[in-house]
Amino acid sequence: MQAPAASTTALDDVALPFQVTALDARGRVVRLGPAIDTIIQRHGYPEGVSRAVAEAAVLTALLGTSLKFDGRFQFQTKTDGPIDLLVVDFEAPDRLRAYARFDAARVAETGADIAALIGNGYLAMTIEPGGDMNRYQGIVALEGQSLEEAAHQYFRQSEQIPTRVRLAVAEVAEPGGATHWRAGGLLVQFLPVSPERQRQQELDPGDAPEGTTPPAFAEDDAWVEVRALTETIEDHELVDPALSSEELLYRLFHERGVTVFERQPLREACRCSRERIMAMFSKFSPDDRRAMIGDDGQIGVTCEFCSTRYSFTPAEIEVPAQG
Repeated sequence: MQAPAASTTALDDVALPFQVTALDARGRVVRLGPAIDTIIQRHGYPEGVSRAVAEAAVLTALLGTSLKFDGRFQFQTKTDGPIDLLVVDFEAPDRLRAYARFDAARVAETGADIAALIGNGYLAMTIEPGGDMNRYQGIVALEGQSLEEAAHQYFRQSEQIPTRVRLAVAEVAEPGGATHWRAGGLLVQFLPVSPERQRQQELDPGDAPEGTTPPAFAEDDAWVEVRALTETIEDHELVDPALSSEELLYRLFHERGVTVFERQPLREACRCSRERIMAMFSKFSPDDRRAMIGDDGQIGVTCEFCSTRYSFTPAEIEVPAQG
């Protein structure tokens, strides 16, 4: 790849797949601008919650855009932290939505450290292909580590592919005092033709006799180089509106040669609709549906993701008359 000339500024809300053939590496760069700003501003999240939502959204986009079918990828944490629930949905090929549930008082006490805000619990990453294909879920224990490290654990345990992830978030001030949120991320994987070269150091089983020396492990030289280059990325490079994804990749891999592929657009879009909510009501008993009727005689539902308010009459959801 020559130094890019077509795009000298970042294109927001896109994923850019790439390949470094000389190092048997493939990956994606994701840049989020208006999409993540819309999600955060709509809810008015505190700073720490905003950063957690943005990192989770970037990680979800990095993984979701790898789907080769029209399915869904969901990121969900459930923990004991001030942010006790964090959910991001990616619906192929381009729809992204996110939501966080949190204790405002505990968030204010904790500050903006994402790992501390999320706390201990688990992270579930779920792939729902739809149709006749089986659902797949990988679970990672959260024990105070960053989302980057949790992603690395996921790939070590579930995918068993050498993988590095970088995530960054920034709140950018505009002239006049307004601010907007940006986020970016890079995922790179080692995918040589020979599976033996993908071998990673085995996890410590924890039951070896005391004093046992684990066998030496040597990573593949190509992967060592990829990993070292990836770790040179500065946070500001992933969110800089004046630096395109192509230019970032050129900075990293120009000595080895890097090929970029067609950009994949991303957008903030919710899956909620009157039809979906009507289908949800059908799962409740008539008595439960009757109990949902408000003082105004309507049944109101607010989507947690996009804050859209839906109102239904009892007749619409087939609430039987009370005898």
